[in-house]
Amino acid sequence: MKVADADFAMDRRREQTMASAARDYWARVRAGELGALPSIFGLVSLIILFTALRPETFLSERNIANLFVQAMSVTILALGLVFVLLLGEIDLSAGVTSGVCAAVMAKLMVDAGQPWYVTVLAALVTGLVIGAAIGLLVAVVRIPSFVVTLALFLGLQGITLRLIGEGGTVPVRDEVIVALANDNMPIWLGWTLAGLCTVVFAASQLLRWRRQKERGLVGRPLGLVAAQIAVVAAALLGGTFLMGLDRAPSPAIVLNGVPWGVPVVAVLVIAATFVLNRTVYGRHVYAVGGNAEAARRAGINVTAIRMSVFMIASTLAAVAGMVDASRLNSVTPDAGAGNVLLYAVGAAVIGGTSLFGGKGRARDAVLGGLVVTVIINGLGLLGSPAYMQMLITGGVLLLAASIDALARRRQAATGR
Repeated sequence: MKVADADFAMDRRREQTMASAARDYWARVRAGELGALPSIFGLVSLIILFTALRPETFLSERNIANLFVQAMSVTILALGLVFVLLLGEIDLSAGVTSGVCAAVMAKLMVDAGQPWYVTVLAALVTGLVIGAAIGLLVAVVRIPSFVVTLALFLGLQGITLRLIGEGGTVPVRDEVIVALANDNMPIWLGWTLAGLCTVVFAASQLLRWRRQKERGLVGRPLGLVAAQIAVVAAALLGGTFLMGLDRAPSPAIVLNGVPWGVPVVAVLVIAATFVLNRTVYGRHVYAVGGNAEAARRAGINVTAIRMSVFMIASTLAAVAGMVDASRLNSVTPDAGAGNVLLYAVGAAVIGGTSLFGGKGRARDAVLGGLVVTVIINGLGLLGSPAYMQMLITGGVLLLAASIDALARRRQAATGR
């Protein structure tokens, strides 16, 4: 026992170097723990491909701004689905839920003349109620989530049609709502937020490294921490710089700045990351997704966790619906239908969230949303027909699911 304790204490004092960190990471990759590696590789490959095919337009300032705006609603919807997928469940109604919530917001604005904050609250409450109903049927009544959400996928479209009317359109003209996807922040504010986020991220990573060192725990080497901070800083500050360039099609007007919707998405992703990684609730979500019976025996309220993830997903679907309404300046009866759900599920899975539950992060929604948006945007610039976009997006989703399944088999074989 004394020898074992001494060995353990020595391991706690061992300093990890850049070389050992690289070896550990490669060992995890070989064991099937791929993380976000496939989605990052796919995103970089797609950017290189479309830049080579459309060098004059794909990486232009105007198209980069379009990419961010197009990715917002898909990313938010995928972010909510990450919580559901972590439990090995599915929500087929998330897309049409966003449409119903957007319709509620628009009708209250137009017919009742309510201010934007009242209509936004009403849309969020609508999403929360829908999610609570789904969670109740799945967690308490024990109906499979596939059946429940498929039924709501059909039923909620009828509600949207009833609210708006067949062939109708409800315009969205409120300045605050429209600004989400169509207006930009002042240049100084964009730089201020980017700098603040960089400083906060750097401080949090350095503080974590210092605490691990003080407690004698094996952690990441300081060089790796500095490299991660540099990558995040380059992404934030570089993106802000590109958004600050004038992208107006005419020299008579000036169009620059970060779209207002981008910090909204950033706040949601940061909040979801904090909840999943830093709270007891997040640990319970992973525990239930990994093994629900073991989690129940450990004292976790599995029923409450299952209900809550559907409520989170539907509430975020409401936010996605409002962002879409802002981008389109209107709400139609088919809002949230069609390929909206498929793109969102595809974004979550492509980003790295497992369909089998227990594995995934909030960042997966961002990476997957960017991959899906880049595919749609790039193929649009190439003039590809709609069927080609569907075929390629479906193929990428199938590839991501296959990689996930193979990685799980590899992990099982290596005992991880």
